[in-house]
Amino acid sequence: MSEKSLSIEALQGNGSASETSRVLPYDKQNTRATVDPQIPNEQVSQKHVTYLGEAPDGGLRAWLMVFAQVQCQSHLTLPESLDCSAGLVMFSTLGFILSWGLFQAYYEENLLLHTSPSTIAWIGSTQYALACLPSLATGRMFDLGYFKIPFFAASCVLVACTFLIAECTQFWQLFLTQGVGLGVGCSIMWNPAVVIVSHWFSKRLGLALSLSSIGVALGSIVFPVAAQKLIPLIGFKWTVRVFGFILMTALGTANVLLKRRLPPINVRGGLFNLKAFRNKAFTVYCISGIMALLGLYTELTYLAVSAVAIGISKDFAFYMLAIATAASAFGRLSSGLLADKIGALNTIAIFTSITGITTIAWPFAKDEFQLIAIAAIYG
Repeated sequence: MSEKSLSIEALQGNGSASETSRVLPYDKQNTRATVDPQIPNEQVSQKHVTYLGEAPDGGLRAWLMVFAQVQCQSHLTLPESLDCSAGLVMFSTLGFILSWGLFQAYYEENLLLHTSPSTIAWIGSTQYALACLPSLATGRMFDLGYFKIPFFAASCVLVACTFLIAECTQFWQLFLTQGVGLGVGCSIMWNPAVVIVSHWFSKRLGLALSLSSIGVALGSIVFPVAAQKLIPLIGFKWTVRVFGFILMTALGTANVLLKRRLPPINVRGGLFNLKAFRNKAFTVYCISGIMALLGLYTELTYLAVSAVAIGISKDFAFYMLAIATAASAFGRLSSGLLADKIGALNTIAIFTSITGITTIAWPFAKDEFQLIAIAAIYG
């Protein structure tokens, strides 16, 4: 397909009813340049953007991008490299921080004996919050073309903070390194990595995203199981250092492999475009997402602790996290396939409802079998 240039200001709009669109034909396709009439003198700019064709929806490079999110890249067949790279990022970011339950249990029983569980939980909750909140800025930065340097810097921060956790002995030290440092580092990396997958996939986007998200499940399995085996052998400090070396390898590979396919675009509204919230559907979606996340990870945080509370051995309690996250691999893959069939929002509604019901039933689990069932369904 020949490359053509067209003059547009934005390749994407915010869907507001007050906006008008201009259809720009090229290569038998239409691109809509969105113009907001409420912005004085706004018009389609003269900045040239090279049209790179449709998403490959497959091929070596595209699937390697998925791996780099789960972590690889090749210059052979374009499509398959991207999805793989995303998987490594998910493994190293969300997969690692969602293993917080093992740290919660260890800190309560060993490192922070005189600190209340609710206070310790501030480390994990801050980590979760900061993994998402800065995405308001990092997403816009990615649109403007800022990707490689922030991604590399965040990788360095995450690895450095992981090694520093091994040296921490007080709550405030762990809060800064594990809560703030890991949270911010993860937020800068995982959101652009997910967006990159959409550069390479269109019709199979749901499948590609679900495969890359399996990296989260793998990370949430590997780190708790490794901790259970390594802490008695080499101690907590060296176990965390081993985690640091794992993250260094995974993120180093992801930095090499991840590559955007589409050029940066001129996004209007500055770093924060509050006009996007004039779209009622978008606003409701954002509010519902915030409300769902308020309770989504509660069970994952306290699963190991609740297992010990009902009489399950401490050794097996650590595996509860692995059971939940192993089951989530099936859920992530099936949700991606289902989203391609019935739509993303319908799929979100179904799985969020199941998670909510499971969380309500969780306190009523009184033995090992019941808690395993709850953990598997929740995952």
